[in-house]
Amino acid sequence: MRIAVLGLGEAGSLIASDLARAGDEVHGYDRAEVSTPEGVIVHPEPAAAMSGCDLILALTPGSEARGALAGVLDSLVGPTVYADLSTAAPTLKADLAGMVAARGARFADVALMSPVPGRGLATPALVSGDGSVWYAAEINRRGGSVVVVGPEAGEAATRKLLRSVVMKGLAAILIEGMEAAARADKDGWFWGHVVDQLTDLDEPMLRRLLLDTAPHAKRRVEEMEAARVLLLELGVPPTMTTATVANLRRLLEEGMPDLSIG
Repeated sequence: MRIAVLGLGEAGSLIASDLARAGDEVHGYDRAEVSTPEGVIVHPEPAAAMSGCDLILALTPGSEARGALAGVLDSLVGPTVYADLSTAAPTLKADLAGMVAARGARFADVALMSPVPGRGLATPALVSGDGSVWYAAEINRRGGSVVVVGPEAGEAATRKLLRSVVMKGLAAILIEGMEAAARADKDGWFWGHVVDQLTDLDEPMLRRLLLDTAPHAKRRVEEMEAARVLLLELGVPPTMTTATVANLRRLLEEGMPDLSIG
């Protein structure tokens, strides 16, 4: 199969090379000067890379996804599948799907659920859209790990971004806590303690962590206000700590939102 990869950064290069090793004829384009991935034919213009392709993979930042598609739209013809692998809002993915459909082609909203380095084409992914079933079958046949989550573009993106609220938020909290611990000369103890706490997390503990927050919100506001003062004294901007205080105050005023826990 002839495949185009638009965007040959770290992720795009790894995926393109894996596709070439799987036996596909892989063409690539990147507006920046990048190294040529193994087995990939790189073109100076995206239209040349896309010509005659059954599948087009767009690996751009989410902020560039619309522009990237608009720039190649005249070269897009059915029944090609245009797969957008950017991390972007579900509404944007739906807009891209509409642009692709207007050209008689199909769209795949692909959400990569793990870092690509070390995994390449086998990176776990979710996919939705009218081209999702075909996309998952073809990529999985080549060693991929893609799960179809629905027929509407944006469904995969929604799942990834919901996960990001927790995972990227957790990283931000860890950075804030580690910086404060280092300023207090407690970083060795703090890291070991946090690792122990997170390693011990299981579903019952997560439930307690979640459901015990509202009943104890008043006390926890005071605790987190004290933590905020500590960070300020240490010279650490208490961005995440301040947000936690705001969240707890909201629970005090409005109560716990309706939550569906599986």
